[in-house]
Amino acid sequence: MRRWKNLTWANMNPRHPDSSGRGLLALSLLLLAALTAVAFFTRPLTPIDETRYVSAAWEMWLRGDFLVPFKNGAPYSDKPPFLFWMFQAGWAVFGVNEWWPRLVLPLFSGGGLFLTYRLARRLWPKDAAIGGQAALVLASALLWIVFSTSVMFDVMLAFWALLGLHGIVAAADGKRGGFVVMGIAIGLGVLTKGPVILLHLLPVTALAPWWNPGLNWRRWFGGTLLAVLLGAALALAWALPAGFSGGEAYRNAIFWGQTANRMVESFAHRRPFWWYVPLLPLLLFPWFAWPAWWTALLQHRRAGLDRGSRFCLAWMLPVFIAFCFISGKQPHYLVPLFPAFALLTARLLVGRTTARTGLPALLAVALGAALILAASGQIAAVRSQAVTLPPLWPGVVLIALAGAAWLAGRRGMPPVPTLALLGAASMMLVQVSAKDSIEPRYDVKQMALAIKQVQDEGRPVANIATYHAQYQFLGRLKTPLAEVRGENAARWLASHPDGYAVVYVSGRRALGPIHARFEQPYRGDKAVLVDAATAARLLAAGAAK
Repeated sequence: MRRWKNLTWANMNPRHPDSSGRGLLALSLLLLAALTAVAFFTRPLTPIDETRYVSAAWEMWLRGDFLVPFKNGAPYSDKPPFLFWMFQAGWAVFGVNEWWPRLVLPLFSGGGLFLTYRLARRLWPKDAAIGGQAALVLASALLWIVFSTSVMFDVMLAFWALLGLHGIVAAADGKRGGFVVMGIAIGLGVLTKGPVILLHLLPVTALAPWWNPGLNWRRWFGGTLLAVLLGAALALAWALPAGFSGGEAYRNAIFWGQTANRMVESFAHRRPFWWYVPLLPLLLFPWFAWPAWWTALLQHRRAGLDRGSRFCLAWMLPVFIAFCFISGKQPHYLVPLFPAFALLTARLLVGRTTARTGLPALLAVALGAALILAASGQIAAVRSQAVTLPPLWPGVVLIALAGAAWLAGRRGMPPVPTLALLGAASMMLVQVSAKDSIEPRYDVKQMALAIKQVQDEGRPVANIATYHAQYQFLGRLKTPLAEVRGENAARWLASHPDGYAVVYVSGRRALGPIHARFEQPYRGDKAVLVDAATAARLLAAGAAK
């Protein structure tokens, strides 16, 4: 630890530069650890995605079935099982708990920071310091921060993409084992989030003659084909037995629904192709808003692109353009491209040790002022939606940190560590500020435990809405909930007079004298656990959503 501390200080102190970049790598990992701790403190497992994925692993655990994920008693074909396997591996060691599933993604994020650091050393072997800068840029980019501490698949997919890219560079350097590494990454990427891993690896492979001239095309594309076949073999080693175990509907879903059907839906143009572009300044904060980054980009373009820069562009731009034309857009789909941005940014900033940090600091001041206004109730949207107003101090601290970052830039401190600390601190303080508003609306553990009490009494429970299994793991439920809506809900309630139901009532409606066994705010509305007769009255009155 003392060595890491010394290395980190060396990178922060311009009089003692660390040419290896290990100090900045250490700082990036420390930032990740701090962000993870803050996320544990400020956010519960939130519906609908996080609770659904942990519940799928919980049902696999209950069944002792490690081939087929289940959601509320039925095979769950939307996602492959690798993330669920990771949850169960930790439960096998530590027992079933809530903290391990929340730790898996930060661990993969840390692995992604290390792989980014090592990839920089492969791409620019004569400038080892780029790796540490790239890791720090990545660790402080807003979107990477958010999904490194969320129970989602994209940071894990980014890890496998980085592993595959290591294999691609190694193969380009003449190491035949590189194609084996690429094949393993493809297989594990498919087991993590499906065939989308190919979109992250094949374009840069196809453009290899541009970023690495002189390749033997026949051997290169032959090796790529073998890597794809190896990846397919690894994926099929799970998919074939899982398909037979899960039944015909599940088999059709994993072999057809996750490929052809999703491709057809993805090109239905539900969102315009430019949808990602206006989000980039926010997703890439603070780096995209830094004038020195744009100046370095223009100067680098005039000087010409080296091998590493071409590699990053061949990795990042074709995939980003493809995502722009795919209609099913979500910000987290871009997460596996962020290491490319971090590497390119670190390369652009080589030699720029005194660039000013004024605009990002100014934006942080604006964010701090917004937090102060929210805390004082001056922002109407916050006042109407928040259960309790946020505290005042995070905004004050953020403004002070922004001032310190501006002053550090004026005094010649290295800009990358300064901006990275400012970006990470901004995210931490925003989470702390939002904690008291998020928990009442998104922490459904008490509702889940109330459902478990009802089930333990031998009574059936229905969910009068689409059910995303948000209560299964948090309540350690062993019995599925009946998922009913409309006329089916009325019939279920009539045929189960001793049962209970979870009903979702618009936040604008008052429950009046209705007795609920448990109630809580839920994602802008109100969730109530009531007996069958009360649920039927709510439905008849049109109070249920």
